Amino acid sequence: MSDALFPSLPGLAWDVVKRPQFATIVQRAASGREVRAALWAAPIWEWDLTYDLLRDDASDELKTLLGFFLQRQGAFDSFLFSDPSDNAVSGQALGIGDGANKSFQLVRAYGGFVEPIQDLNGGATVRVDGVIKATPADYAIDGTGLVSFVVAPANGAPVSADFAFYRRVRFKEDLGEFTNFAARLWQARQLTLVSIKP
Repeated sequence: MSDALFPSLPGLAWDVVKRPQFATIVQRAASGREVRAALWAAPIWEWDLTYDLLRDDASDELKTLLGFFLQRQGAFDSFLFSDPSDNAVSGQALGIGDGANKSFQLVRAYGGFVEPIQDLNGGATVRVDGVIKATPADYAIDGTGLVSFVVAPANGAPVSADFAFYRRVRFKEDLGEFTNFAARLWQARQLTLVSIKP
């Protein structure tokens, strides 16, 4: 598991495809009735990235992306990816204090669905009842995204945070495909990244 950052390159096309995926066991009886069992509480995400232009010149865009793929050995090693369209939250509700609980998980809400976040891009601003708390005097955040307070937030006090985050991912395939379409100009028509479960 690596903390290497996926390179941000100018040739990324606008048509980024993002897919959330769940795993469900569906058992159907002869009558047609179904019994379903959800295996995952949070989805695995996939991103299809297309690079229309990777220059093989002094900018080293091709060497940067190809070298990153080679260093990861295809699908073997995980890394950190900043989703261009979803990488930060502001005022994200983490929970309500009860006077006893000192721990709150960093989360990202999509409508009414909430999933845990682990990998921060920088620090976080944490608030209890609207008041900004200081780190390490008031709280600490560990590598799993767990916010641990020195003193439990008061009963009924909302806990929220502002933070930027990464997704821990890997390449979906061991095979990368890079196309040389003109002198010193290349494309990567599809690189698929898959999120890693915590």
